[in-house]
Order: sequence, then C-alpha cells, then structure tokens
Amino acid sequence: MFKDISFEEAINIKDRIILDVRSPGEYATATVPGAINIPLLDNVERSLVGKTYKQKGAQEAKNLAMTIVSPKLPYIVDSVRQLSQGKPIVLFCWRGGDRSLFMANILSFMGLQVYRVVGGFKAHRSHVREYLERESLPLKAIVLHGLTGVGKTEILEVLAENNMPVLDLEGLSSHRGSVFGKIGMPPSPSQKMFEALIVEEFKKVRGFGVFLVECESRRLGNLMVPQSVMSCMKEGYSVLLYAPIKKRVARIKEIYVTQGRNGIIKLQNSVERLTKYIGLQKVEELKEGIQTGHLEEVIEYLLINYYDPLYGYPDKPSNEYDMSLNTKNIPETVENIISFVYRLPELSKSSCRGGVPDGNWNDSAKCPGESRDIVGSCGATN
Repeated sequence: MFKDISFEEAINIKDRIILDVRSPGEYATATVPGAINIPLLDNVERSLVGKTYKQKGAQEAKNLAMTIVSPKLPYIVDSVRQLSQGKPIVLFCWRGGDRSLFMANILSFMGLQVYRVVGGFKAHRSHVREYLERESLPLKAIVLHGLTGVGKTEILEVLAENNMPVLDLEGLSSHRGSVFGKIGMPPSPSQKMFEALIVEEFKKVRGFGVFLVECESRRLGNLMVPQSVMSCMKEGYSVLLYAPIKKRVARIKEIYVTQGRNGIIKLQNSVERLTKYIGLQKVEELKEGIQTGHLEEVIEYLLINYYDPLYGYPDKPSNEYDMSLNTKNIPETVENIISFVYRLPELSKSSCRGGVPDGNWNDSAKCPGESRDIVGSCGATN
C-alpha cells in the first residue's frame, strides 16, 4: 500500500526517485527539480479527457482515461521498475488527484515502494513561493562583482567543483546578462521552474549558512530573479574581480563565440539589439567586423564603449569592497575566495550554519547583514 506524505516529508526521503505523472506539456512548463516524467496521458489525451469531463461529467472522463491508459500499463510499470532499481518512489500529479492516486495504486500493487505527495505539484509551487516571498532569506550572500569578462562564471564553476556553496543564476536561467546572453546556452526555463531551481540550490547549501553568487541585474533574459534573492545579494559580502582588458577579451571570445557558424550568427543578431544605444552605423561596422573575423576588436569595442560604462565597476582594487582580486590566474583566485569564505563569522557560529542537514531547511538561521550601495550594485533591470 502506498503512503500519502507532504512535500516537506518527501524532501527527506533518502535515495528516492521523483516521478511527475502529469502530461509532457505540464512537465515542460515546470516540475520538481530532478523529477522524471512518466505521463499517464500525453498532451492530446489529457485534452480529450478534459473536454469529456466538461461535456459529459466525471465518470465518462474516467472511463475514457481508463481506456487510454490500460494498454500502456505494462510499459509504464516496467519503465518505473527499471528507473527505481529498488529505490523509494515519490510521485505527484497537478494537485494530488486522480492521476497520482491511480499510479500510486498500480505501482504499489506491483510491489514497489511508493509515496504520493499530498497536494501534488501545486503544493511544491506553494512551498517555493513561501520560501522566496519571505521578508529575508535564511542565508548570507557572498557576491562576486566585476566587469564582463573577468571570469565570474568560470570562477563560480570551479568553486562549485570544490564543493563550495554556489548559486549560479546564469546557469539556472540559461542566460548571461550581456549582449552575448544566449550564445552557447540551452533554452531558458519558465519563471516557475527558475524559482524552483533556485530554492533547490538553497537547499543544497543550507549547511554553510552562506552562498556565493555573481552580481546580476534582476532581469535575466525573460526571467526575473526573485526580490528576496536580490535583497540578500544587496546585504551580502562584496568581492570585486578585475582583469586586464586583453585577458577579458580573450575569455569572452573563448566562452561565447567558439560555437562555430551558429555562434557567429547569434552574436551578430545580439549586436543588432544595441542599435538604439550605439547607433545603426556602429552596429553595421561591428557586424562587418564579426563577418571578417575581427572578433577581438568587436568585443573590445563593446566592453570599453558600452558594457564597462554600463556596469561601472572598477578595473583595479577598491576599498568599497570586502575583497578585491585580480583574476589573471583563476586557480589562485579561487583559493583566495575559499580562504575568505572560511574566515567569515557565519561559518564559525553554529547559529548561522543554516540548520541541521536533514531538518526543515525553511528554518535555517538568518545571519545579520548590512545593506550597502556600492559601485555596480546588483539590482538594475537592464
């Protein structure tokens, strides 16, 4: 027999697999991070059942759903058995209704260990909103500031590889906050999925009481960083990263533009969007430079004449920040940041270590912060 559990209880089940039994369309819009889609009904079938419900009532809709689903059951059960490999199964539908009830009964009847989330995805969404809409988050931010090309994203990646608490907003949103934003990036998630991914990352780093994040504008492509996250960044520690212009240009060329012909086309399209800022004539000159392979000159122009003035960060050490680092040597920069993190009082005070690993991570301790307005402060909606 399966067991109904809350979303909070589901979080703490060890080595479980999460199944989303909603339609592929619902799953694509947003799901629980890490969930695998095993739909009872595909998009067309769900639409047919929904229309039948409205026109003929609940019983006729159930009869139709049973007719559609019955031939699929052996395949569904076999797929779940292979996925689970004996692990506990946590499953959900939209709001803990008939789809998850049906699936839970079938799978438990076939001998699998099954838990059904009460309230379904709707409960998970409420959980995410409750976490992000609070007045203040239970973590202290360590914010990496710096001009485009100083290596902030690469540094965050290496920090994550070193098991440091990282919130990679660009990675989660699949968007970089510049004219190069979508080059080489996968499609962006929905706003709901973006928020769910943020909360999932906070769950992973709660034991530290702090997290490392790149300073971002609130808007990342079509997505908005939650206001509580922006406020946390404004109140956090600030680390300035800087590097020589030639080093920055080389990094941008390597990271953003080595995508073959497709990357070149995307870069040209991105430059076109700057027409109202730098003028049509300059845009045409830059596009010609891209076509003729003068990428370094194009990138350097964009940095010096558009992005550097826009963001306004210093290109040398500044006392306005808690620490300033030259990023010519990424491994050395990472070592310095790690040393900085482990010297913070939040890691030496048990009351600021983010709660116990398997407890309710909503109750993680909040460390006091100081709100400051510094050069290049995060938060503008570019």
